[in-house]
Amino acid sequence: MLISLGCRMSFRFPQPTPLIAMLNVHYTRFNDMIQQDDLVADPSIPLAGYRDGFGNWCTRMLAPAGDFTLSANGVFHDSGLPDPVAPSARQHAVQDLPFDTLVYLLGSRYCDTDLLSEQAWQVFGQGNAGWARVQAICDFVQAKVSFGYQHARSTRTASQTLAEGVGVCRDFAHLAITLCRCMNIPARYCTGYLSDIGEPLPHPAGDFAAWMEVYLDGEWHMFDPRNNARRFARFLVARGRDAADVPLTQTFGPATMTGFVVWTEEARQEEKRLLTGQEAVP
Repeated sequence: MLISLGCRMSFRFPQPTPLIAMLNVHYTRFNDMIQQDDLVADPSIPLAGYRDGFGNWCTRMLAPAGDFTLSANGVFHDSGLPDPVAPSARQHAVQDLPFDTLVYLLGSRYCDTDLLSEQAWQVFGQGNAGWARVQAICDFVQAKVSFGYQHARSTRTASQTLAEGVGVCRDFAHLAITLCRCMNIPARYCTGYLSDIGEPLPHPAGDFAAWMEVYLDGEWHMFDPRNNARRFARFLVARGRDAADVPLTQTFGPATMTGFVVWTEEARQEEKRLLTGQEAVP
C-alpha cells in the first residue's frame, strides 16, 4: 500500500532563533520512498542538513522573528503487514554483544537504570530470557502505566513513570527501555510516524509515536510498549538513547508553538494514480 505522511508545525518567535529539526523519515526506508518528504520552511529560509552521531538526518536553520512554519509531506510504500515478530530470538550474554550496542545498556537522561535495576531483577530475573522477557516487560509496563495526553511532562524519567503510573508514549518507551537495560538487553528509543490503519474508530488526532528497538539474536527488533501490539505502517524518523537525543525540534531561544498537525494515512486513489503514472479508469 501507499502511505501519505507528513507534519506541519507552526511557531512564533520574538527574535531570530536557531532551530534544529529532525522530521524526515529515516534513511532505512529510502527504498520505499515514492515522494520525498522534503522539509519546507515558510517563510523560505536557508536550510542545512547533517547526520548526527546516531545517523539521524537533522536540518539546521535560523528561524526568523514572527510566525514561522515547518512542514513535510511524503508518500512511501509499505508492505501492509503488521510489525514483524521473532518469538525465538535469544538474548546475548553481555560479553558477546557487539561494541556498538553497549551504549544502549547504560543509563541515560530519562532511563535511570540505577534506580530500577534491583526491582527489574526481582520481577523479571526468573523468567525466560530473550523475546519472552522483552514481551513480559512490555506487558508489565502496560499494566502499570495509564496513557493520557493530559499526563505529558517533558521531565518525567522512567522511575517517575513507574511511581506515578501515568504517561504518554515516550514514558511507556522510557520505562520499557530502562527495564530492558537493567536485564542486560540493549534497548534504544525510536520516534516516528504510526498509522491507525486497522484500528477501530474513532481515531485520535494524528501525532508522532515513540517505541523501542531491542538487540536480540544478532539484530534489532521493534517493540511498542505504548500499544503493546503489532501495528501497520510504522515509519522511523530517528533513534537514540532516549528522547533527549531525538527531539523533533530543538529551539535555542524562546518560542511558542502555535500549530501542530501530523498525518499517516493510506494515499487516496487520485494520489496513487498521479504517483504511479496510472491512467484514470473512465
